[in-house]
Amino acid sequence: MPNPDAIAAEILRQTEARGADKSICPSEVARALEPGEDAWRRLMGAVRAAAIRLAREGRVEVLRKGKPVDPALEIRGVIRLRIVASTSQ
Repeated sequence: MPNPDAIAAEILRQTEARGADKSICPSEVARALEPGEDAWRRLMGAVRAAAIRLAREGRVEVLRKGKPVDPALEIRGVIRLRIVASTSQ
């Protein structure tokens, strides 16, 4: 299993590549790091945790139903991730 820093780096790589006007699904990150069907599913909790950490640092936004959510709150359900506009190139 990739370490938390590798997961965070992949989240940032994918969200920066997609740009501030589009988002990614956390499963895209998990599949990039662990392509096997069972392997990427087991990685989803770690991807969500890394995404929330990056959101708390102000580097990405966690979206629910297309709207940013406060990373300090419990985030449940389907989420998407987007780079924060001020940090994208």
